[in-house]
Amino acid sequence: MDGFVFDDSVATVFDDMIRRSVPGYAMTLSLMPFIAKRHAQEQTRIYDLGCSLGAGLVAIANGSPESTSLIGIDNSQSMLDRCNANLTQAIDKQAWELRCADILDTPIENASVVLLNFTLQFIPVERRLELLRSIASGLNPGGVLLLSEKVRFSDPKTQQELFDLHHDFKRYNGYSDLEISQKRSSLDNVLIAETIEDHKARLSDAGFDHCETWLQCFNFVSMLAIKA
Repeated sequence: MDGFVFDDSVATVFDDMIRRSVPGYAMTLSLMPFIAKRHAQEQTRIYDLGCSLGAGLVAIANGSPESTSLIGIDNSQSMLDRCNANLTQAIDKQAWELRCADILDTPIENASVVLLNFTLQFIPVERRLELLRSIASGLNPGGVLLLSEKVRFSDPKTQQELFDLHHDFKRYNGYSDLEISQKRSSLDNVLIAETIEDHKARLSDAGFDHCETWLQCFNFVSMLAIKA
């Protein structure tokens, strides 16, 4: 099976796919406005790195001042075409723009909130610190990074248990064992999951002063990293 690519065929079904594949995804989005209300600052930028169809931008806009500017970055034009339509329909107060670009080449400037929703896992491990340092340096004091990722666990029993629960979740949502196996094969050597401890250590090295998991569903977590 070919490697996983975010082409038009994926973009068309992406929203349904991620909601059926990622436990806690809808809850993550629903709670983002609360974080935005505490950290999104007037006259600053909010970045969504790997914005896909724009669900994160729509969620964070709901709790952000009207003077913030929303910036979505994705390297898939197919995703951005649909994101543009979604933002046009959902956002009428904040200014926003979309850029088809590599997030590793994207400067972060005057930011108060940055989203990395299930994006870091697709970045080569050796370049993840570079990306996080760029984000931390572009955040204003009091700014935050919302990082959501699939993680692995050091304890083999825990890893297998939560791995199996995740597959049970996908079966419940209509995926067959063959579809689950094919999806896993397509992401092998592409999506490289790490432990929560790995993420916390790297975020500290990148320049964040505080970091904690604020939501976990099976082997998917959302972390909040704060720049003091």
